Amino acid sequence: MSWFKRKTKGITTTTQDKKDTPRGLWYKSPTGKIVDAEELEKNFYVSPEDGYHVRIGSKEYFEILFDDNKFKELDANLESKDPLKFEDTKKYPERLKAAQEKTKLKDAVRCAVGKSKGKDLVVACMDFAFIGGSMGSVVGEKIVRAADYALKKKIPFMIISKSGGARMMEAALSLMQLAKTSVKLAQLADAGIPYISLCTDPTTGGTTASFAMLGDINIAEPGALIGFAGPRVVKDTTGQDLPEGFQTSEFLLEHGFLDFIVLRKELKKRVNQYIDLITNQPLRA
Repeated sequence: MSWFKRKTKGITTTTQDKKDTPRGLWYKSPTGKIVDAEELEKNFYVSPEDGYHVRIGSKEYFEILFDDNKFKELDANLESKDPLKFEDTKKYPERLKAAQEKTKLKDAVRCAVGKSKGKDLVVACMDFAFIGGSMGSVVGEKIVRAADYALKKKIPFMIISKSGGARMMEAALSLMQLAKTSVKLAQLADAGIPYISLCTDPTTGGTTASFAMLGDINIAEPGALIGFAGPRVVKDTTGQDLPEGFQTSEFLLEHGFLDFIVLRKELKKRVNQYIDLITNQPLRA
């Protein structure tokens, strides 16, 4: 004999009375930990269970770095063109439009200036959600203009990299951004203006080959994927077996490619401490 017996057959709940769990209430980390979305946001988008740093974009990084989330965005309306008339499964302008509508961004980087720990800081932050954070002409131009702003105003400069590399739809024009951004960063160095590079997950391709590794101080978030080419390409090129995790921030720190790894909750404090040390200023609390 069963313990429970349905009085009427079938499910009789009307559609309007059905209760669904709203999307976005929970986040599941790669290790399988379930985190409340509100708790995750309060913890700087880091899983409190396993310390996993969730991928975030410029909106969240600006909230973390700028005092009271107050800043002035630089060159906000620059948009990519299609000089090569590129087309694969979709025309490049159509791909750009779709990315803009989906992300509400103009391109894969946002630049802003504001107060951080009471002093001015210029930040260029990449958004992986926009075509994989790929570096096209607009990304290079906005980074150069932001660096130029920092140069003229004598303000420390920071780039937060999160990119799959050069944007194939712009071909050689995209590759030219490596040299273009590197030259401007060299001008910052000549002027004695601090440049901090933060590598986040993932930092690969042309970004790694240019501005991501040119900082006065190169830092990264825990567990970030950082490299130029993928493991298979590297193995085929070198003909050698590769150590496990050789493209993680921890491996790169151990082998001298990074200066330190910073937890996201300590990012604002640590960045400003190192700027104070570089500029020989009293350390801010």
